[in-house]
Amino acid sequence: MQETQENPKEKKDEDAVCLRREIGLLPAVSFIVGTVVGSGIFIAPKGVLMNSGSVGLSLLVWALCGVLSLFGALCYAELGTTFTKSGGHYTYLLETLGPLPAFLRLWVEFLFIRPAVASYVSLAFGRYVVEPFFAPCVAPEGLIKLVGILGVTFVVAVNCWSVNLASRTQVTLTFVKMFALVLIIVPGVIALFKDFLFFILFFAGKTENFQNGFEVDLITLDRLPLAFYNGLYAYGGWFYLNFITEEVINPNRNIPLAIICSMVTVTIFYVLVNVAYYTMMTPGELLMSDAVAVTFANRALQGVASAIPILVALSCLGALNGGFFGSPRMLFVGAREGHWPPIFSMIHIRRRTPLPAVLLLYPLVVFMLISGEIYQLINFASFSRWFFIALATLGMLIHRYRFPLLPRPFKVPLIIAVTFTVVCFFIVGLSLYSDPWNTGRSCALTLTGVPVYYLTVQRFHLPHRWRHFFNKCCKKLQILLEVAQQEVQTY
Repeated sequence: MQETQENPKEKKDEDAVCLRREIGLLPAVSFIVGTVVGSGIFIAPKGVLMNSGSVGLSLLVWALCGVLSLFGALCYAELGTTFTKSGGHYTYLLETLGPLPAFLRLWVEFLFIRPAVASYVSLAFGRYVVEPFFAPCVAPEGLIKLVGILGVTFVVAVNCWSVNLASRTQVTLTFVKMFALVLIIVPGVIALFKDFLFFILFFAGKTENFQNGFEVDLITLDRLPLAFYNGLYAYGGWFYLNFITEEVINPNRNIPLAIICSMVTVTIFYVLVNVAYYTMMTPGELLMSDAVAVTFANRALQGVASAIPILVALSCLGALNGGFFGSPRMLFVGAREGHWPPIFSMIHIRRRTPLPAVLLLYPLVVFMLISGEIYQLINFASFSRWFFIALATLGMLIHRYRFPLLPRPFKVPLIIAVTFTVVCFFIVGLSLYSDPWNTGRSCALTLTGVPVYYLTVQRFHLPHRWRHFFNKCCKKLQILLEVAQQEVQTY
């Protein structure tokens, strides 16, 4: 009798419109690795070497960028287990420093940074798919953009259809891209050691490029931050799991574990991939190559060299999928908190996906792809991203001081949190010196959100007629998209 009485309630909870906890440990690891490993490791080595000045220092930059990203990811593991809402940067800034910094992060992320980054990755996807068919001629730019748009359309459709489908797609693409990295590492290591043991490394093997690896005379202080920016760009994405905290199964265990496993794995792979690059290419040849992985494959993997562009394209597709899976959750939470129109805090009544938030990104990305303004925004997107990450970890330290007794399921050592925050502010400060123009433009774009915040959030100063029209449009969209507010609190 008791079981009969409980069934209706269980059925009601099961049918409730809300985001489900469907992301286990393997999808969480795949989500981080699959988002981090995009086009960066196949392109960024050129930028790191160019700005660091030597092979040895470039490898050190790659390792330090991995350690710094791990430190940041551990800080976000504490934030993600302390504040159980999804939303990542936005949620942590809102809880620790207040609504204005949180709104500015939301503003700059969705109008500038996320569309620019997604457009850049989709363009790389289109380029790696199209160019092999036109080699050695130049591929049509219009066709590259069209294929990029098709890639974005596929990713948007997957993320609108089902959380499980997006998760399985991410796991599959992650295994594909890790296979691509292994395909680069293995022949590089074989060429390096040439069947010799480790102790005779410096007497034989492909070690010419590692001799005089640290040329101090070539180091310039103003260009070193740009080397770190290129490296950190390749590691970008370690914070995306925090965007979907409310959908992770047992987040207090799985978030820290997934972050540690993912970032250690990615750091080791990235350093080994760069070592493999230098076994087959001199520094000068690497600097002349626009597609380092393809140049490497043409020398070391002649039998399967044609497969490398496809693997890189799938790697870009995985990074796109991770971005479209995570970023809309930030917009979803922002709308739920009243910082964005309420339509974006709604979920599809059958698919259980944040459909409006996902769809908002699509036209912005397509417009940016067509307009061709991607690279100008990419140049200063790093400044804004790292500035707000530094603010979030600074907010974590302030919150620790203000609420020392608050339960924290995972607590990062203080020295790691302080080191990461100081280094982030230091890199951001150096960028003011090394690239003041793009840094200034980034600050200006971010500050455009201040009047918007005070007019639309702090004090809703829209005319009554506009508000009526706006509410009517929201209701029509809600009916058209078949979406509704969450019926169950998931945090």
